[in-house]
Amino acid sequence: MRIHASSSCSVLRMCRSWQAVCLLAVSLAVSSNMDHGVRAAENEADSVTPQPAANDFDPSEVPAVKWLPSPRPVKDVDAKESADMKPYTEEIVGTEVTFDMVPIPGGQFTMGSPDDEADRKDDEGPQREVSIGPFWMGKCEVTWTEYELWAMGLDLMQRDAAKHQANPYDKLADAIARPSMPYCDMTFGMGKKDYPAICMTQLAAKMYCKWLSAKTGRYYRLPTEAEWEYACRAGTNTAYSFGDDPEDIDDYAWHYDNSDEQYQKIGKKKPNPWGLYDMHGNVAEWVLDQYTPRYEKGDGGVSANPLIIPKELYPRTVRGGSWDDDPEALRSAARRGSHKDWSMQDCQIPQSIWYHTDATFVGFRVVRPLTAPTAEEAKAFEPEIEFIREYKEAQSGKE
Repeated sequence: MRIHASSSCSVLRMCRSWQAVCLLAVSLAVSSNMDHGVRAAENEADSVTPQPAANDFDPSEVPAVKWLPSPRPVKDVDAKESADMKPYTEEIVGTEVTFDMVPIPGGQFTMGSPDDEADRKDDEGPQREVSIGPFWMGKCEVTWTEYELWAMGLDLMQRDAAKHQANPYDKLADAIARPSMPYCDMTFGMGKKDYPAICMTQLAAKMYCKWLSAKTGRYYRLPTEAEWEYACRAGTNTAYSFGDDPEDIDDYAWHYDNSDEQYQKIGKKKPNPWGLYDMHGNVAEWVLDQYTPRYEKGDGGVSANPLIIPKELYPRTVRGGSWDDDPEALRSAARRGSHKDWSMQDCQIPQSIWYHTDATFVGFRVVRPLTAPTAEEAKAFEPEIEFIREYKEAQSGKE
């Protein structure tokens, strides 16, 4: 991994003025282009399932399947079984922001790399047979346009600028915990419109999914590591979804040699066989699992929807490699664990639970399972309650 330090701690402190500039720009710009989306959401508000009063429960701490509102109607979004699944475009309530989801059929595959794969590492094995249930996956990585609606509270600012009342989706989403404001531009000058969001912790990515579920009425989450590799391979068993030859990688991925030392706009390379873009490279992607140096060997049978539930803050798993990696780190089986040094330039004490200031190579994409989990099952996918409570206590102490 090549490290390109973006700035020093003293420079980051000087960047605090960026926050004020960003908020001013947003407040001046949003009112003209949000009216249509907000009014459409208001017209659908009557279809939302009533929820308990805000002081009766905290949706940040309760599994989303317990409080999901009635889903907003979207074309091709519903399916009873895998064969009925179609691509669809999701709309985020109260905004004009949309993103595309691609159906991933359930099936069985061999997870990990064979011993004779070039550039293989020990943490990619032993290989095991895994079965995966059907789900939809984001066609592309989550962009700043999507992510900052939650992370920067831009949806709130847009609503206020347009002078619209919050609808039931908004009210539920507004109760989801949000990050403290960043003290520096987390793009580090690499671009924002149509670029993947970066520098978030796994916790932040999980909480975004929860907020997105409130905004849509559909259950979104991060993929498991097994789901991610299954979707990346897209029915292949080669080193990459396009074959074994890394000489072909420029057609499919952004990596160190072709990225001009920064991330690139989403969806500009060829997709994999299932229509997913940037699964190799651009930014590495958070998955739900704790990182382990080797897979569990198991009993020789087929593991159904495996997940290593995190018990420690570090390391947690990212997949896919990034713009800052060589091609071998972009292979379908390649893995990487998070590290506390990903927040090395974070000058805050204590360091933020939301931002990895040094992880300019890490983002994420969302999935939506065909069958929503039970409340008990969902606990494995949700943000850790203890971190949220500590954050709230810290925030209340500042007031």
